[in-house]
Amino acid sequence: MSQIKTWKRLGLFALLGLLLSWIVSCSGGLSPSGKGQQTAGKPELEFWTMQLAPQFNDYFKDLIARFEQENPGIKVRWVDVPWTAMESKILTAVSAKTAPDVVNLNPDFASQLAARNAWLNLDNKVAPDVRQQYFANIWKASVLDGKSFGIPWYLTTRVTIYNQNLLKQAGISKPPTTYAELAEASKQIKTKTGKYGFFATVVPEDSGEVLESFVQMGVQLLDAQGKAAFNTPQGKAAFQYWVDLYKNGLLPQEVLTEGHRHAIDLYQQGETAVLASGAEFLNTIAKNAPTIAKASASAPQITGATGKKNVAVMNLVIPKDTDQPEMALKFALFVTNNENQLTFAKAANVLPSTTKALEDGYFKTVPANATPVDQARIVSAHQLKQAEVLIPASKGIKQLQKIVYDNLQAAMLGQKTVDQAIQDAAQAWDSQAG
Repeated sequence: MSQIKTWKRLGLFALLGLLLSWIVSCSGGLSPSGKGQQTAGKPELEFWTMQLAPQFNDYFKDLIARFEQENPGIKVRWVDVPWTAMESKILTAVSAKTAPDVVNLNPDFASQLAARNAWLNLDNKVAPDVRQQYFANIWKASVLDGKSFGIPWYLTTRVTIYNQNLLKQAGISKPPTTYAELAEASKQIKTKTGKYGFFATVVPEDSGEVLESFVQMGVQLLDAQGKAAFNTPQGKAAFQYWVDLYKNGLLPQEVLTEGHRHAIDLYQQGETAVLASGAEFLNTIAKNAPTIAKASASAPQITGATGKKNVAVMNLVIPKDTDQPEMALKFALFVTNNENQLTFAKAANVLPSTTKALEDGYFKTVPANATPVDQARIVSAHQLKQAEVLIPASKGIKQLQKIVYDNLQAAMLGQKTVDQAIQDAAQAWDSQAG
């Protein structure tokens, strides 16, 4: 796979899903044009993906040819949209009622439009036996207010990529498995090597990793009424954890200004010992920093007292205004069936969202002469059955991250106490959510 380019964002929490499209992409693709066309007198389905061309041109050419062969009365037009353009293009298309028939998004961003009733409700359209082919915990990622708005496609779970040489220099025999162990390891690494243990951004518009850590530490973010539920002893402990790391010099100062891309840069430069990211990033590290790659290994995702692990999801949604809802659904289910998911997951080094596809030996057995990517894939796949979307789709969830991160930054900089910061965050959320 060619070098993965800079991490962009599609909203705040959409970044987690964007990791997936970034992992499997090379460069921008085809430009979308108007829908509602016909080809040779046949109705046409328009299908948008997010930055999968030209890397997977052959895959989609074959996929679409097989679908059209099975459905001779239909043509599919594939349009690949660069991740930098998807947000504005889909918002414009939905508003103008010119949206494609099937769209590749992720639950975090798609939920914002689901709140506006933009997508087809799938609960009465996907048969129970078909729905059961997907991991139940993954299907839940595309449910808002009890209504299913998307079909799961490809996934990834974070793994802990670590520099064995740096840990050895710091006198650490095994990688940390919990946030508590990570804090202790970071202190030891800084003392013995002058390097940082890790980097985790608190830029409001970037990764949700820190907010997810709250959930892993046992924090309930919102109550059943959607009100702030994090002003608790557990919430204060989570705030204090990140504030202490920063004030004690165990996090680079750039966590306030730089996004997750900087975490990758620092790891590749040998400046951090641990990188929490997708297993597939080992390919990028091998290309950009071969020496670091040789010293790298993978371990399960770092978590908190709950033991919870995250999964990032890409899904397919069907705009409510499509004039071909039945055929659009048929195509979406075809793209995400066991056979096609397995083929794509192997080609893209991601995970499938159907239970049968994950049973393939490719995700269970380390091959002879295994590469670090092979080993990381097995670790990542092993976590999937227990993994969950730690911050489920809900109205205004992007704003919640901004409020929490803004106040967390204020506490890190000594502008507020932890108690004041968490109280202000809860009040800010309740006032705007109310």
